[in-house]
Amino acid sequence: MQVKSLLIVSSLVVLAACSSTKPEAPQAPMALETPVNSTANLPKAASAVAKVEVSPFDDPTSPLSRKSVFFEFDKYTISPADQVIVTAHAKYISTHSSAKVRLEGNADERGGREYNLALGQKRADAVKKSLVLLGASEASVESVSFGKEKPVDFSHNEDAWAKNRRVDIKYSSR
Repeated sequence: MQVKSLLIVSSLVVLAACSSTKPEAPQAPMALETPVNSTANLPKAASAVAKVEVSPFDDPTSPLSRKSVFFEFDKYTISPADQVIVTAHAKYISTHSSAKVRLEGNADERGGREYNLALGQKRADAVKKSLVLLGASEASVESVSFGKEKPVDFSHNEDAWAKNRRVDIKYSSR
């Protein structure tokens, strides 16, 4: 009988050792003495809001973010709406002596290759003339034409053609 009792007790001890214990409930986080969003313990420089300066070329509210001037069919005069863009770029070029600009004249697909190259050049030259009259250095501005060779929209409708009748303002250094 003692062997039987000993066997039962040892079985219970083994079972007790193998049993898993219930995990403890997670403790609530300790309360902080100062709120998390408080700047009381931060150095002055870290507590100040950092002001990130956005380039006027990347700011959608700046006219400098618009780098294309658009034209009517078979025209090379700058519209009053686009003159605001040209004026902003002229001011930038005149105040940043290292700025170099290439004006790329474009036309829509209608018309012959030579005609569209000439029209694109007239458009680029019109923007250049306006930039120079508004204070940009002539040496800082170059005008070229791609005619109908570099469309931004390959569709064959008035919306696409209107997008392709343009002068792109490309800066080589800012």
